[in-house]
Amino acid sequence: MHILHLDSSVLGAASVSRQLSAGIVARYHAQYPDLTIVSRDLASDPALHLSGAHMAAFQGAVVDDATMMADLIKGNSYMDELFAADVIVIGAPMYNLSIPTSLKAWIDRIAIAGKTFQYTATGPEGLLKNKRAFIASARGGVYSAGSPAAALEHQESYLIGLLAFLGITDVTVVRAEGIAFGPEAKEAAVSQALKDIAAIPA
Repeated sequence: MHILHLDSSVLGAASVSRQLSAGIVARYHAQYPDLTIVSRDLASDPALHLSGAHMAAFQGAVVDDATMMADLIKGNSYMDELFAADVIVIGAPMYNLSIPTSLKAWIDRIAIAGKTFQYTATGPEGLLKNKRAFIASARGGVYSAGSPAAALEHQESYLIGLLAFLGITDVTVVRAEGIAFGPEAKEAAVSQALKDIAAIPA
């Protein structure tokens, strides 16, 4: 059993999404003591955002910049870690109705045609099979289905769609939302999310 644990919140120890993602990993560790965990803090050690230099390198251009070379190596490591993982745990707070840019930068390095998906005569096909994913979601407001702001939600829905595009359809969302509505609302939301984590089956 191999777990890839990603965090993207900039709040460090104060982050709810980090608390939830750590809880999910701990839940798995309790059930599979011999599992291997690879952790990436995308907020403190982000990849560079895609640029023309990246695209040129992908097409075979010579890279003579040390920073770019290190970043390309990091992107290759992202891909290796993803392929090795049986379970992907993604800590994903909502920032401005979507995901943190560091998480998007990670996605841009692993969503690659011919590697994690391919185009076919009937449309795109995901190449990542037999993997499970968890999204540890934290939101200041309430954007879940049925809420007045549901149409503005481009965080969980984006990640679920992206994972499905890559072939990962076994996705569980653990959510704490409304956490900006005061201490009591935050405590209730986090408490419920932790109960959901405790109920995750083996």
